[in-house]
Amino acid sequence: MRSRSVTKDTLLHIVLYQPEIPQNTGNIGRTCVALGAKLWLVRPVAFRLDDHHLRRAGLDYWEHLDWEAVENWEALTSRLDQRPFWFFSRRAMRDYTNAEFQRGDVLVFGSETQGLPSTLLDTAAPQSLRLPTLPLVRSLNVSNAVAVAAYEAHRQIEA
Repeated sequence: MRSRSVTKDTLLHIVLYQPEIPQNTGNIGRTCVALGAKLWLVRPVAFRLDDHHLRRAGLDYWEHLDWEAVENWEALTSRLDQRPFWFFSRRAMRDYTNAEFQRGDVLVFGSETQGLPSTLLDTAAPQSLRLPTLPLVRSLNVSNAVAVAAYEAHRQIEA
């Protein structure tokens, strides 16, 4: 695990809650490197963190990624205490473009097959955001959703 301390200088914290597909995590890692964001993985993770698919998707950027895996949700929240959390879900009512992102915010995304559990979303309704899609599309790929949301946050922060 390559990790630096949690600082206020980190642009964003991207959280993957129990990720299942190594290629998605690798792609998200590459996006994090591009933006200067830290990637957090909340266990259980459905693949080995040394998986060749993970590293292949991240290409040669993985060595530059600031990332950390934590045992559970409580461990994550204790590490990122006092930071605003934004939860992304297709069930949210508020569009991501209506949020006001700031440096150091935490963007939380669920697993590929389950999304975020209702236990998290029920307590975070005001901070729950959605990426609008037509009804025909059930959800976006998580790596696409992270890219859209993280670049919107970056646009607001760097404006």
